[in-house]
Amino acid sequence: MWTKEFQCGGHESALLDCRSSGSDRNTCSPGKAVGLTCSEPVRLVGGASRCAGTLEVKHEGDWRPVDDFYWSLKKAAVACRDLDCGSAVSTRRRMESSERSVWRIKSHCVHSGSALRECLTSGLSSSILDLICSDLLLQPIITVSSSMYGVSKAQQQGARALRRSTFTILCSIQPQYPGGSFHLTFTSSNSAHNYTQPAVNHSAHFLFPAAGPAHQGSYSCVYHLYVFNHTFSSESRLLSLTVLDPTPLIIKAVVLPLTLLVVTVALYSYCKANRGQMPCRQKNTELDHYILGVPAAEEEEEEEAEEEEEEEEEGAQGAE
Repeated sequence: MWTKEFQCGGHESALLDCRSSGSDRNTCSPGKAVGLTCSEPVRLVGGASRCAGTLEVKHEGDWRPVDDFYWSLKKAAVACRDLDCGSAVSTRRRMESSERSVWRIKSHCVHSGSALRECLTSGLSSSILDLICSDLLLQPIITVSSSMYGVSKAQQQGARALRRSTFTILCSIQPQYPGGSFHLTFTSSNSAHNYTQPAVNHSAHFLFPAAGPAHQGSYSCVYHLYVFNHTFSSESRLLSLTVLDPTPLIIKAVVLPLTLLVVTVALYSYCKANRGQMPCRQKNTELDHYILGVPAAEEEEEEEAEEEEEEEEEGAQGAE
């Protein structure tokens, strides 16, 4: 970061109107860089979501409701676009008890493709505009939990479940409205299924008691809600589920340690029956070194010490 340091008082209308440090030196220390959040001067107020409510526009530094004698869904679509709320679902012109200052819309300006803020004139009116856009709902969250692998979020690498194990797909959404329902959509290479449950505490659990090859594929949660006399939907990301065969895991976790145990016991018994023979001791040392990772040199030293002790005991017994 080598730009000038801007010294703004807060009343400037443009960044270049601010005073600056007058130097191109690196005056921006870590953590001091400016972050900006920009938005269109358009909003919907009084609704349960930022994509529904009374239309207001900030123009010439003043927030006012909007009125238009020839208001239509086509014009409303411009407001939804400016709000990044998808398309217009419904709109109406609502009467109020008294007149107040509003912004009126120049119809020809909106139809030409200009932004809403560029097509306003000042006026008085007792009517205002209400608007509902399509992107009313937040995106649902999809997770999967299994007895073997725990909980996994919808990620690029997907989730896993063991064959014949129990797994659950959880659909949830952040609280916005009460009620609604969740549709779990499953798609595989040769089939497609849909499951539906009502939303309880903004979530639904879809239980699958025995995972099998038929459950391997892509899952998504679709949240449906009827509000403002319209049905809205929002879909989660895709979750890819892989069903694994537990046999290799069983072999690795049970059979291999058991085999090593049997071999160790058999070799120990053989060596005990033929105690004192060097070849057996060498085999035992090699096996211990292979299984336990004990350095062979240390094993040989221990073996020599044991032999010396045995010779001393045999000598003592002969003397007696």
